[in-house]
Amino acid sequence: MASVLFDPLAAIGRMVLGACRTAGSVALFALEAISHLVRPPFYGRLFWAAFLEVAWFSLPVVALTAVFTGMVLALQSYTGFARFNAQSAIASVVVISLVRELGPVLAALMVAGRIGASFAAVIGTMRVTDQIDALTTLSTNPMKYLVAPRLLAATLAMPLLVLVADILGVMGGWLIGTLKLGFVSAAYLKSTFDFLETDDVVSGLVKAAVFGFIIALMGTWCGYNSKGGAQGVGGATTSAVVASSILILALDYVLTEIFFAQ
Repeated sequence: MASVLFDPLAAIGRMVLGACRTAGSVALFALEAISHLVRPPFYGRLFWAAFLEVAWFSLPVVALTAVFTGMVLALQSYTGFARFNAQSAIASVVVISLVRELGPVLAALMVAGRIGASFAAVIGTMRVTDQIDALTTLSTNPMKYLVAPRLLAATLAMPLLVLVADILGVMGGWLIGTLKLGFVSAAYLKSTFDFLETDDVVSGLVKAAVFGFIIALMGTWCGYNSKGGAQGVGGATTSAVVASSILILALDYVLTEIFFAQ
C-alpha cells in the first residue's frame, strides 16, 4: 500500500532532480563557453564559417516564412477588423506583430530546426568518433574550438536575420494590402511607419540575440554530451531542436514581460 502511494512521488522527485541537474549542467556549460569568448586564442575562421552558416544559409527559409506570415497576418486582420469597420488599423497591427513577436519567434524556430540540429549533429558525431578527445590530445580546448565560435556567431547573426524577416514580413503585408485588399500604397506605408516605434524594433532584435544564443547553446550542449553511436547523435539532434523551441517560447514571454509590462 505504501509503495502505491510513494512510488509516484518518488518518480516525480527523480524527474525534478534530473531537470535541476540538467539545468545546472547547461548553465555551467554556457559560463565556460562565454569565458572562452574573452580569452585568447581566437578562432576567427571558425567564427566566420559558423556566422555564414547561420546568417546566409538560413536566409531563404527565414525569408519565405516572414513573407507568407506577413501575407496571412494581413488577410486575417482584414477579416476580423472588417466586422468593426477598423480596416485602417491593419497596417499597424501587421508591423507591430511582426517586429515585436512573430518576426523574432518564427525566425528563431526556423533557425532552431536547421542550425540547432546541425550543430548537435556535427559536434555529436565528433564526440562519438572520439574527435573531441583527439582535440584535447592536441592541446586544443574543445570548448574554445567548437562551442565558443558557434555561440558568438549565432548570437550576432540572429538579429540580422530577424531584421530581414521584419522587412520582408511587412512587405508581404503591404503586397496583400495593396494588391488584394484595395489599400492605397502611400497610405498603407504611412500608417506602418506612424505606429512603429524604436522600442518595438529594439525589443525584437534583443529577443533575436537571446534566441540565437539559446539555439547555439542547446545545439552544442546536446552534441557535446551525446553518446551511444549514431542513435545517440540522432537523439542529441532531436533534443537540441525540442529544447531550443521550448526555451524560445518560454523566454519570449519573459522578455515580453520585461520590455512591455506596465
